[in-house]
Amino acid sequence: MRYLVTGATGFIGRNLCKILVQSGHQVLALVRNPEKARNLLPVNTVVSYGDITKQTTLQEPMQGVDGVFHLAAWYKIGSKDKEEAYLTNVEGTRNVLEVAKALNIAKVVYTSTVAVFSDTKGAKVNETYFHKGPWLSEYERTKWIAHYKVALPFAQTGLPLVIVQPGVVYGPGDTSAIGKSFTDYLRGQLPITPTKTAFCWGHVEDTARGHLLAMEKGKLYETYIIAGPIHSFREVFELAEKICGIKAPRLHPRPITLKTLSFFMKHLEGFFSLPAKYTAESLRLMAGTTYIASNKKAKQYLGFNPRALTQGLRETLEFEINKIKIPIKLPKKIQ
Repeated sequence: MRYLVTGATGFIGRNLCKILVQSGHQVLALVRNPEKARNLLPVNTVVSYGDITKQTTLQEPMQGVDGVFHLAAWYKIGSKDKEEAYLTNVEGTRNVLEVAKALNIAKVVYTSTVAVFSDTKGAKVNETYFHKGPWLSEYERTKWIAHYKVALPFAQTGLPLVIVQPGVVYGPGDTSAIGKSFTDYLRGQLPITPTKTAFCWGHVEDTARGHLLAMEKGKLYETYIIAGPIHSFREVFELAEKICGIKAPRLHPRPITLKTLSFFMKHLEGFFSLPAKYTAESLRLMAGTTYIASNKKAKQYLGFNPRALTQGLRETLEFEINKIKIPIKLPKKIQ
C-alpha cells in the first residue's frame, strides 16, 4: 500500500514511517523542508514538499495514495505566539480532509488527542466522553475544535475517516517537555513532581503501531483511544529511581500551590519573558490535572497492546543515559 504521512518528521511521525517501511508499505512524507527531512526519515521514504496550511500544496502529493495519516499538529505549551495553533491544528486539518475527500482517498487516519477531554478530574473516560470547556491550553482548545468541528463533520458527510487519540507519548529521542523532564531528572535538575497529576503513558513505538492498526482494522467513522497505561507523574519518576538509582524529586507541590503560582505568572508574563515550563499555562496543566482515558476499545477491536511503563521507561532512560553520557549502568532487574 502507498501511504501519505503528514507530520512525518515529528516524534510519532518518524516512528510511524519506520514501521510502515518495515511492513513493506510505500511511504510518502509530506514536509515543509524536504532537505532537512531526508536526514530524519527512514531510507526508502519518499519526501515531498507540502504545507498543510496551504491547501494548493497538498493536491499533487496526495494523488494516487491508498491512505493518509494526518499527524501534523502544533504543540507548544507555554508559547506566547498562539496564532499558529489555530492555523495548523484547525485550518490545516480542514485542508487535509477537504483534499482527501476531493481525491476520493480510500481511508484517512486523523490523530486527535486525549487532551480534547481536558482535565478529567480523576475519572477514567472513554471515546463517548464530551468536554464542553473551558480548556487549560491553546493546544487543547484547537485540537478540540479540529476533532469535533472539523474531523467528525467530515466523517458524517462520508469521508472514510478513523480518529485515534493518543495520551502522553514518551520514548527514546523525545525532544518535547516530557522528554526534557527525563533528561533533567538524569542530570539532577528536576526539583519537583506535582501531586495527583496523572497521564496515560504511551511508548512512541506502540502509539505509532496503533496508527497502523487503525488504518488496517479501524472501522470507518469510529474513534479509538490508543493511550498507554495510567500513572501519576510522581509514580513515573519513583519508578525511574528504581530503574537507574538516581533519586526522584522529593518535593511534591499540591494542586492549589501550582494554581496560585499560575495565577501570579499570568500577570508577570505581561512584563517578563519566562521559560516555557514556568508560564501560567504550563503550571496550570500540572496542577493536579488528570488526562486519563480507557484504551479498552482499541485493545478489543484493533489488537492494540501497549507495553508496561516499566519496560518502556527503562528503554527510554537507557537511551538518554547513553546520549548525554552519564556513567550509569542499569541493573538487569528493578531491586
